[in-house]
Amino acid sequence: MFHISMFFQYASQYLKTRLTYRVDTVVEIFSDLLFQAVNLIFILVVFGHTSFLSGWSREEIIFIYGFFLVPYAIFTSFFNIWDFNDRYIVKGEMDRVLTRPIHSLFQIVLERMELESLFGVITGMAIMIYAGIQLELSLSWYDPFIFIALVIGGALIYGSIFTMLASISFWSDSKTDFMPMMYNIGNYGRYPVDIYNGVIRFILTWILPFAFVGVYPSAYFLGREEWFIYAALTPVMGIVFFILAIFIWNVGVTKYRGAGN
Repeated sequence: MFHISMFFQYASQYLKTRLTYRVDTVVEIFSDLLFQAVNLIFILVVFGHTSFLSGWSREEIIFIYGFFLVPYAIFTSFFNIWDFNDRYIVKGEMDRVLTRPIHSLFQIVLERMELESLFGVITGMAIMIYAGIQLELSLSWYDPFIFIALVIGGALIYGSIFTMLASISFWSDSKTDFMPMMYNIGNYGRYPVDIYNGVIRFILTWILPFAFVGVYPSAYFLGREEWFIYAALTPVMGIVFFILAIFIWNVGVTKYRGAGN
């Protein structure tokens, strides 16, 4: 209850701050929507030259992209830690975080939240509904609950990977290019893994499991039975990787040396 209370207090203060600068908030939301529209246009351009991509139709690819946007929006809203090294390690703000009676990662998540990114959930849902209508998909009464479990699993996978990357800073405070590179690799999860070679497919499934953010969970709703086992593993992979990320973070905190000489 304490952590839930802290979340709503932080969220309340964040919304008050953002509403003070309404124009900036609207511009940020618009820029996010524009970025998502550009990616969608890219898919449409690709399918302007072919009807299928490794057995996947245009509407199926669009559905996968729409699903991908939902856990990705949750991730960007609460795991905005791409500048963790510079802000918390180099500038020493981690000293402040560690003096407070709340888990350090949870506190950083609260401090770095960007709730306006949740509009990506609406965009993703709209794209999925459009593609689903075109594909004439039908849903069972339990599918919304499965959808929530798959989305949470995908968001945890994304958050876990970037938490692990941020944890590297506890051992080495030198800047690295891992974060931007990983953002780019994560985009591969928006497309069916069977369009890649075996090595990349293995990496996106078991090493950097971004495929569990988009294509695998989407396969359940698209009726791709050959991928059902992977869809079922999505929440499991999310929990396993999140536990691993917390463990690495906690070990890393013990190696933190402070901002002094």
